[in-house]
Amino acid sequence: MALPHITVCVCTFRRTDLLRRLFTELEKQETANAFTFSITVVDNDAAGSARATVEECARESGRETHYSVEPLQGIARARNRALANSRGEYIAFIDDDEYPTPRWLSLLLAACRGRDVSGVLGPVLPHFPTPPPGWILRGGMFDRPRHESGFQIGLSDARTGNVLLDRKLIVDAEPFDVRFALGGEDVDFFRRKMAEGRRFIWCDEAIVYETVPESRCTRGYQLRRALLRGHNSWQQRAGRARKLATSIVALPLYTVLLLPLRVAGQHHFMKYLIKWCDHAGRLLAAVGLRTVRERDG
Repeated sequence: MALPHITVCVCTFRRTDLLRRLFTELEKQETANAFTFSITVVDNDAAGSARATVEECARESGRETHYSVEPLQGIARARNRALANSRGEYIAFIDDDEYPTPRWLSLLLAACRGRDVSGVLGPVLPHFPTPPPGWILRGGMFDRPRHESGFQIGLSDARTGNVLLDRKLIVDAEPFDVRFALGGEDVDFFRRKMAEGRRFIWCDEAIVYETVPESRCTRGYQLRRALLRGHNSWQQRAGRARKLATSIVALPLYTVLLLPLRVAGQHHFMKYLIKWCDHAGRLLAAVGLRTVRERDG
């Protein structure tokens, strides 16, 4: 009997050093002869800047690797091309600025097989090459919720930085909606699949790390990201009335809280200023305005 096969999908844009590290760590995956895996890389740079790196890594490892260029900008387009280039019973997504622990794939696969689920997600923990400002750490600016393994996740935890999907889930020609050019395409994907009754669970042991450069550890980056996140939230059409009502109430409330929080400490102040920008971005999108034009790094 043939072993199950996983295609690891990587979408990249001008991060060749980080992409090389990802390839190195993928070669440390412990399969225990229980499955096989290949890699497909989609370069969202029309110039094909990652080609030489991918080809060199593939030669060094001997791993089956597919490289292609998606010349039209947009993470949804890149994800769709990666899916089109994949094979096997399972599909894993990991970002080009992330790297997995050695049992990443085996743990995700074990959690997915033999259960009535369509996919398994795991934690993404921050890796700081340079120590960040204290308010970043104290405020948990890059911390994400974690759950016990087997926990059925909801939409708030849905993302594609660390996920294994059953191929039977992919039935559309373009599973990711290309209208989400600046992000949010993964939340939209999971929203639609959950509405169909698909279930996704958590595997807390299947850890990947995300590199957080100094450029992301600034107040400006955090606030721009929050504005963009609010904009993308409004693009999700489901529950718009509730979202609008929540933001209308939350924005003045956070405005009142900001001054005393500034006295309480920089991490408290920034945490709620970021929340303020989340709601501001959503309200601006509701009236047709966008303050952030590009997705940062």
